[in-house]
Amino acid sequence: MSFAQAFPLAVPNQPQKPSFGPDLSVRLICPECRDPNPNIVEEFGSGDLVCGGCGLVLGDRIVDTRSEWRTFANDEGDDPSRVGAASDPLMEGVEQLDTVISFKDGNSGMSRELQRAASRASGANSARSLITAFRDISSMCDSWSLPKTISDIAKQLYKRADEEKLLRGKSLDAIIAACIFIACRQAHVPRTFREICQLTRVPKKTIGQCYKVLEQAFNLTPGASGSGGSKEAPRNVGGPDKLLIRYCNHLDLPANVQGITADVVAEARKHGIADGRSPVSIAGGAIYFTSHLLGHPKSARDICGVAGVSESTIKLVYRLYYADKEKLVKPEWIESGKAVLSRLPAEGGK
Repeated sequence: MSFAQAFPLAVPNQPQKPSFGPDLSVRLICPECRDPNPNIVEEFGSGDLVCGGCGLVLGDRIVDTRSEWRTFANDEGDDPSRVGAASDPLMEGVEQLDTVISFKDGNSGMSRELQRAASRASGANSARSLITAFRDISSMCDSWSLPKTISDIAKQLYKRADEEKLLRGKSLDAIIAACIFIACRQAHVPRTFREICQLTRVPKKTIGQCYKVLEQAFNLTPGASGSGGSKEAPRNVGGPDKLLIRYCNHLDLPANVQGITADVVAEARKHGIADGRSPVSIAGGAIYFTSHLLGHPKSARDICGVAGVSESTIKLVYRLYYADKEKLVKPEWIESGKAVLSRLPAEGGK
């Protein structure tokens, strides 16, 4: 029985072999009762699996998965029935327990020798570096309130890159930054290179180098699951559409501004306006254009503080939109009174 590996290496197109998995339609029923909805009772005291209808023993020597001992703690207290953290499937095959040796040895020097012996017996450096990288990924994702899904994807990607030795010579922070950047795109919550640089304090050029290596090695596409499937995801996952919602929320703009801004960006893409500009620049320029159009003006300085681009870049995109404003503004917006073209500042505004 084989399962697909997370983030497989990119290989030439070959006929895929059929994969086999457990048959989830198989159910355990009593051969005597033949009830389609059997009442199977696990009697851990005797270690038997018994049919609740007729009493037939269906199995023996079952494993007791309950607490190792009884607890008399109150409901509010902690249940000491389990020891240690939950098992982590990403750390399979890696020893997660540590031995700490005290420094107090009466100045005999024995503790130093024991610590050296413990460090040699604790495992290879790769295992320790993997635990350190996982801890750093979790702390960075938590600092930006990123969901646990992104943290798990980044850990999977880092482990695969470490197994294949793809980024030898690169710093740990640079590899982690590239993994978080890719994980955000996979989970459809993209972050820009500038935002990842602020989070990890790694230069943009270094993150880009690591990202290109991982993208080519695993044939990554935005929104792909990393399970080796052949389904192609749309290429606009990191486009301005995904950035508009976040930027408008940070600027405290109403919900109708977000929707109309997305329509403006779609019309601009249809007519080829501002093609070739970065998604961040397009999102910033579109928000500047729409906020003035709808009477909720935001200055270019406020927008650049959220988007992380210069004011001149935002105004450059705005000038391209302003030149073709008749194509971008729908007539029904003007008829309903939502949009007023005279509100738009001429050629860049303030």
